[in-house]
Amino acid sequence: MAAEKIFLIGMMGSGKSYWTQKIAKWIKSGGYDLDDLIEMNEEKTITELFDEDGEDYFRKVETKLLKWFKEKKKYVLATGGGTPCFNENMEWMKKEGVVIWLDESVEVLVSRLSAEKSHRPLISKFNDEELGAFLQNKLVERFNYYQQAHYRVTSDQINETYLKKLIQKHGA
Repeated sequence: MAAEKIFLIGMMGSGKSYWTQKIAKWIKSGGYDLDDLIEMNEEKTITELFDEDGEDYFRKVETKLLKWFKEKKKYVLATGGGTPCFNENMEWMKKEGVVIWLDESVEVLVSRLSAEKSHRPLISKFNDEELGAFLQNKLVERFNYYQQAHYRVTSDQINETYLKKLIQKHGA
């Protein structure tokens, strides 16, 4: 399984978008953010999609855009936090390429996200303590999906050296 197609999964704030750009440079490929593509395609923000069209509609659009990547040969894709949990997306990603779960601690997620709350409507109303509880609950909800990834990279491993080694192992 060559790492020609890399999917980064994990909670919001885990660094998926950041590492997508880094990895794309290393393997000389395109780096994409699924949420950004959805917003561009739908001409609405993720929040507007949820509010105006509902989660079911959002998940259909998300899956359709995810599967569009079947035609591409080499890329790194940052998925939305919930992407692996719907419409058999996890099974599809595992067949298509390498799935890496960036598993940051809830403490790190809270420290990163507390500054971004205004840009993230899902969490904007929480104080830091509530945010921690919310993220912990989401992680519990999503754990069975996330744990199916080919690789689980924990807080102490999410660094350039480790990720490069992991990707080189797959010949990218």
